[in-house]
Amino acid sequence: MTYTSASSNTATLSNSRFQGLAIPSLFILLGVVYASWAARIPAVRDALQLKPSMLSIVLLCSGIGAVLAFPLAAWLNVHYGARRSACYAGIGLLIALFGVGLAPNLPWLMLAMAMLGVGISCFDVAINALGAAAEKRAGRSIMSLLHAWFCVGTFSGALLGSAMAGAGVPPSWHFGAVAVLLLPLLYWCCRILPDDRMPRLRGDRLFVMPHGPLIVLGLIAFCGAIVEGSMADWSGVYMKDALGAGDGLAPLGYAGFAGMMLLARLAGDRLKEIMGARRIVGFGALLAAVGIFIAVGAGAIAPAIAGFALAGSGVAMVFPFVFSAAGRHGPTALAGVATLGYSGGLIGPPAVGFLAQGWGLQAALGFVGILCIGVALAASRAKWLT
Repeated sequence: MTYTSASSNTATLSNSRFQGLAIPSLFILLGVVYASWAARIPAVRDALQLKPSMLSIVLLCSGIGAVLAFPLAAWLNVHYGARRSACYAGIGLLIALFGVGLAPNLPWLMLAMAMLGVGISCFDVAINALGAAAEKRAGRSIMSLLHAWFCVGTFSGALLGSAMAGAGVPPSWHFGAVAVLLLPLLYWCCRILPDDRMPRLRGDRLFVMPHGPLIVLGLIAFCGAIVEGSMADWSGVYMKDALGAGDGLAPLGYAGFAGMMLLARLAGDRLKEIMGARRIVGFGALLAAVGIFIAVGAGAIAPAIAGFALAGSGVAMVFPFVFSAAGRHGPTALAGVATLGYSGGLIGPPAVGFLAQGWGLQAALGFVGILCIGVALAASRAKWLT
């Protein structure tokens, strides 16, 4: 009897440890998918001979898909729980990534990018809901660490994209390989996590736009998404077109951004306990502005990479702390704030493309640096950002 009890306890502890790895693994998966597309934007653009305005339309399709999918994301979480939502959305996300690589022309690419946006938004809300629940159980801040695992994925995906581009591997083969390799990881994570479906009460609202103090959180997420999305979508193009970087070096600007974001998020939870979320987000946004100004003012590849890296360290805390604050008010509030955030992802990168068409990419990215100053001002007024 004692032996059976000990074995049961050992199995429970082992299962608990595996569950502790599952949520970080889902954040890594999202980061790899996100960076895989970002790293191959120059290759996709060149293959289909897209002008900056046409590429902006492609990015706009992704943003539209992401924003329109948030009511679906909230519905999935309420009806199936965050675990199953992550599974269903993750499968769609990997299929959409492969579809982007296979797109033979602009219309098909626009459709595939819209589906990728849907997958990203639904998957993102699900894994952040899982993270908010885990943070509540832990009784301490862990969201920055979870988002650091996302940066592990983006950094790894950017380096892999750089290697694939340098080796001349087509995006279709690259994205297909990523999807095939990540599918077993997605299956394992969703299988090991416990069922978290909750009974829905009559009169519960599936989705609401942010109101009251949540509006300020949403605006910070909105601006933060513009910054992150613009760095992901345009840093490689800037490195190649403005600085003459080759296909293998062009993704390193975003790799530097993602790598420093990772290091900052590893220390984020500890810094939050010492300084508070509001001060960290405000100071970090100013630091990001300085980094972007360095990158766009640089005339060489190395200083530009350093500038993008500094920007990554500065903007790193926006999403972990904003999502943590919103998640304390439930998945519906989280989805609402995330909607405003992804609206920034919808507007930002295409707006940078249209500005680049008229004023040049250097000036367009400089505008993103100015926007970081706006994030710092908004953070100073965010009462719920604690």
